[in-house]
Amino acid sequence: MTLLRFEQVVLRRGGRLLFEGMDLVLEPGEALQVAGPNGCGKSSLIRLAAGLLRAERGKVERSPSALADDNLALDRELPLRRALQFWGGAPDEAMETLGIAQLAPVPVRLLSSGQAKRATLARVAASGAWLWLLDEPLNALDADGVERLSRLLDAHRERGGAVLAASHLRLPGEWRLTELAG
Repeated sequence: MTLLRFEQVVLRRGGRLLFEGMDLVLEPGEALQVAGPNGCGKSSLIRLAAGLLRAERGKVERSPSALADDNLALDRELPLRRALQFWGGAPDEAMETLGIAQLAPVPVRLLSSGQAKRATLARVAASGAWLWLLDEPLNALDADGVERLSRLLDAHRERGGAVLAASHLRLPGEWRLTELAG
């Protein structure tokens, strides 16, 4: 079962061609990192995979997915656990894995940048989606957060999930790499 497929995809934003003829396949257990300079289309590719953008040409097929980008997508007034419960799944396990279980009663608005990034990743982990789309997943994470994310990604892949991540930094673990030109 293929979780994500791009066939001859062309993406243009603001009149600028970001990429054309892109072919991409993600199968269960795979991880693909998209790298390249700022402005080359990494985040746009993630948004296209999430269904938030439309290709000018080509075909995009995706399984249900969970997206972690700069948008927290959590109610800032709710305690963290309740905000995560809105998205379903098992937020307690995800919070524990990411080292933020002690923050369950804290309103989301009071989280630091690093805690908010971990909360965003917990939202994705708790979603139950097989396909995870991560835009700059290492931003705001300390060394402990990076290690916890690495273990979380490994466990997701071992269960048959797949990950597409855009990052200008080397991601921990085993990744196929696709470079976008600037």
